[in-house]
Amino acid sequence: MAGLCEVVRPGMLTTVQDWPGRVGLWHVGVPPSGPMDDLSFRLGNRALGNAEGAAGLECTLGGPALRFDRATRVCVTGAPVPVTVNGLPVPQWRTVEIPAGGVLDVGSVRGPGMRCYVLFAGGLAVPEYLGSASTFTLGKFGGGTGRALAAGDELAIGAPGEGAAGVPSDDQPVFTRRWELAVTEGPHGAPEFFTRNDFDTILGTDYEVHFNSDRTGVRLIGPKPQWARTDGGEAGMHPSNIHDTAYTVGALDFTGDTPILLGPDGPSLGGFVCPVTVVAAERWKLGQLTPGDRVRFVPVRAERAASLRALGPERRAGWPIVLSAGGDGDDGVLARAETPDGTAVTYRRAGNDGVLVEYGDMTLDLELRARVQALHEQLLRQADPDITELTPGIRSLQIRTDPDRLPTGRLLDLLAETQALLPGTDELVVPSRTVHLPLSWDDPATREAITRYMHGVRADAPWCPWNIEFIRRANGLASVQDVYDTVFDAEYLVLGLGDVYLGAPVATPTDPRHRLVTTKYNPARTWTPENAVGIGGAYLCIYGMEGPGGYQFVGRTTQVWNHRSSGTGEDPWLLRYFDRIRWYPVSAAELLDLRADFAAGKCDLRTTDGEFRLADYRRFLTDNADSITNFRTRQSEAFRTELDSWRAAGELADRDA
Repeated sequence: MAGLCEVVRPGMLTTVQDWPGRVGLWHVGVPPSGPMDDLSFRLGNRALGNAEGAAGLECTLGGPALRFDRATRVCVTGAPVPVTVNGLPVPQWRTVEIPAGGVLDVGSVRGPGMRCYVLFAGGLAVPEYLGSASTFTLGKFGGGTGRALAAGDELAIGAPGEGAAGVPSDDQPVFTRRWELAVTEGPHGAPEFFTRNDFDTILGTDYEVHFNSDRTGVRLIGPKPQWARTDGGEAGMHPSNIHDTAYTVGALDFTGDTPILLGPDGPSLGGFVCPVTVVAAERWKLGQLTPGDRVRFVPVRAERAASLRALGPERRAGWPIVLSAGGDGDDGVLARAETPDGTAVTYRRAGNDGVLVEYGDMTLDLELRARVQALHEQLLRQADPDITELTPGIRSLQIRTDPDRLPTGRLLDLLAETQALLPGTDELVVPSRTVHLPLSWDDPATREAITRYMHGVRADAPWCPWNIEFIRRANGLASVQDVYDTVFDAEYLVLGLGDVYLGAPVATPTDPRHRLVTTKYNPARTWTPENAVGIGGAYLCIYGMEGPGGYQFVGRTTQVWNHRSSGTGEDPWLLRYFDRIRWYPVSAAELLDLRADFAAGKCDLRTTDGEFRLADYRRFLTDNADSITNFRTRQSEAFRTELDSWRAAGELADRDA
């Protein structure tokens, strides 16, 4: 260790980050985190002679004051900000020597831009959590403390290397109030999800950055889509709803009619469509978007996007505009194919560094999830080093790559070869535990979240003031007791993890007669209590942590993520793919006791081992086909009646116009 620095003043929101962050855990709901503006961060490290990813500080709107016990070199990069050493001004983008006992003071960001970065010769020596020092404040881990800096904190600094005088001016990015972002089409474009006019509007609009933006996502203000569909079917009542799919950092996510650019602390899995995705080399701009800024999306050819490895002029960050001759013009669909038994396979573009593989029609079908599992496991066995993430959804698998080493064309060839190796789904047998979890029905914490939503977002939503009554109405059930009985009678099969962070499962009842169907909040909630249980479309989710959300609440349960597992060698996520969840009722007070026990490592959940056999499940569906059809008919009638009431109340007026 070369020295220590003491936090005299922490700044508004200053966190430890490293680059590329916590890669490889997207499939269990752990975002990469890391610096939102990777370019400014990496340039500062390079100037100091550090590895590009060495841990440093990200400062939002204003920086810290730091006192150093030994002479240290630093470099402050990012948005324009006043910087002093012992009260004397020093330049940004240059390496600066701070004497022993000296104080570095980074003031308020003047703009344009939102974030500045403080890098240290030798980097910060911070303990890693799940392979990274990056701070994920919502998850309460990383950075050594799991939070933003506070006065009195001490930061250890590593041994310095040899560096340069600073960052050359030609390498420095341009900051502005009107941003152009290079995007690729897809994964969910026109005409399947959006109309052609919608897509033209998305590319032809100067969106405004909303004040309610952060590292999870940058909310935008702009025109509402007309939509190519009337609803999302089993995925939800709003046409933005789809069966849960892995997201991409930089994707433009329409949560209902509200567009949000997903950030490095954003959710890994969700049920909303994304028409365009910011290319990897342009995502640094998300970290500098400031409320009131204007944003224009410019389509580019995926194969011509700048490389994320580039840090000089070839990164094209010195241009205030995006030079483009147009996009790929393929609506984000890279290819379509069929499996040997005739199941459709669609390959969608998910940025210039990812592909989304979708099976079958837009329906909830456990056979499609079985196909996803077979592809996922085969790719894991092949262990291609240029595939960086594999994230299953309900009927899809997102594959993230290093595009410089594994371009999309070669990836498609690899996937075609892999598909030929997959076994028939009849042969699929998957370990499937039954996990018994407590559920506090209509818990006070979920009631509070609804109240906050009504006061801070909208009070006239059809699902307010009581989500459970809305679920009853939308499914044509006679009473709220019927909702209760259905939830507690159901056996929920875990189809995905990380549905809104940290091992949070997305699950659906194995018996279709237990599948309650709802819509998701539009716009989404800004706050959801940790471990709230909700239903969206035909799916149930347990929220792994506090954060935004859109599922309709039914109650709350114990933690699905164990922070105490760090350093024990055990996985912190509780559930696995194809686990079966069974609920048992507890009171709100009992749940609080159980949650305290679980947090202290004292609570053992009851689990039983078993298997999921697709062939057996097919027989179950055949034996109960008539009853399942009758249930779905009644449910569809209630669903249509609810939509008609929305239309009569003007809820769908903008879309029908």
